[in-house]
Amino acid sequence: MGPALELRNVSLNRDSTVILDNVDWNAHPGEHWIILGANGSGKTSLMRIAALYLHPSAGEVIVTGERLGDTDVRTLRRRVAYMSAAFATELRPQLRAFEVVMTAKHAALEPWWHSYDETDRRRAIVCLQHMGVDHLAEREISTLSSGEQQRVFLARTRMNAPAIVLLDEPSGRLDLGGREQLVRAIDDTIASDPNLASAIVTHHVDEIPTKATHLLALKRGKVLDSGPIGETLTSDLLSTIFEFPLRVERRTDGRFSARPG
Repeated sequence: MGPALELRNVSLNRDSTVILDNVDWNAHPGEHWIILGANGSGKTSLMRIAALYLHPSAGEVIVTGERLGDTDVRTLRRRVAYMSAAFATELRPQLRAFEVVMTAKHAALEPWWHSYDETDRRRAIVCLQHMGVDHLAEREISTLSSGEQQRVFLARTRMNAPAIVLLDEPSGRLDLGGREQLVRAIDDTIASDPNLASAIVTHHVDEIPTKATHLLALKRGKVLDSGPIGETLTSDLLSTIFEFPLRVERRTDGRFSARPG
């Protein structure tokens, strides 16, 4: 089975600033990537390019074997589920939770942009049920807590049975309890489909789910290292990323921790 997502020699420039510099990255079905880097390393730009909401200055983006530019971007976006920490600000507050999930069918933000039927509504409810928030289906999204919203958004990523799920700092608006609940929900999502690929952007190693398989480390827009997470996530790499001596440990529960080294 070929890659769910391929980035080939992707670069992004803004005026005289190089944001991404010749990034190569392949995510295959069953691989679950952590995109790790300090602030300003290009993580979010990489995710927006991978999610087909930002075009690179150079390079190729290929989703399930079809290249951006050769295939309608609206078709490709349905194969990529994307969730960012800022997603809540893009939604109309009066949208109900099931509508937020349902509109993912067309990668839309409003239900009136496309036609939906009862089958779509039932599918949205099932996705909410998988995240344990189906009881919130009729609630307006603005009335939910940050943790409840993030679970709804995570449910939204499953509406189309996508080839890859991209999560850009999904715990950014959560308190400690909400973050831990979300990490467990992400692990459950990963475990639910052996053919799913995923990538999570973070700069906190303690947010890495136990089922993460691979790491892509960025520094100033360049790939610093890439490969299986058990081999690549080392104290030396973490210290280089954040320019501070750090020691990384893998706990008995499979999660990572970091402390000054």
